[in-house]
Amino acid sequence: MNLEPYVRNIIDFPKKGISYKDITPLLLNPEAMRMAVKLFMQNLPHTNIDKVVGIESRGFFFATLLAEKLNAGFIPVRKPGKLPHRTHTETYDLEYGSDTLEIHEDAIKKGERILLHDDVLATGGTAAAACKLIEKCGGEIVQCNFLVELEFLNGIEKISDYNVSSLIKYS
Repeated sequence: MNLEPYVRNIIDFPKKGISYKDITPLLLNPEAMRMAVKLFMQNLPHTNIDKVVGIESRGFFFATLLAEKLNAGFIPVRKPGKLPHRTHTETYDLEYGSDTLEIHEDAIKKGERILLHDDVLATGGTAAAACKLIEKCGGEIVQCNFLVELEFLNGIEKISDYNVSSLIKYS
């Protein structure tokens, strides 16, 4: 099954000049969701994963499904002020501004093996910030995976030290 037809392109969102990749059509189709999870699982290194980190908010959808399949815990990485306990914070640049992410300080034990998941790899700033947060907590990143990769933005360069897997690539 080709997943690309389930990603809708929204021109000039969230601002003029941006071509937003909308994954909600994929989320509406149970068969496409099952296929995406199957492909994510096939692309994982054959190793134990202790926790799956999902990036707010669209990264949560598949991160929780993958955590359940892997018998692993799920950790949300969120925007500032959304987590109720002590956090580590990381600020980063986006293709259209800057933002900040947070993770609970006690979410990861030193040496735990982590799968990082987000919906789209664009400029790589969000993923790189999440990787820094995971490492601040003492986690070992096994893989960074994405539903969609916008190769023309070269985001993979910011996370080139990690194993990266993307299901749909736009060049």
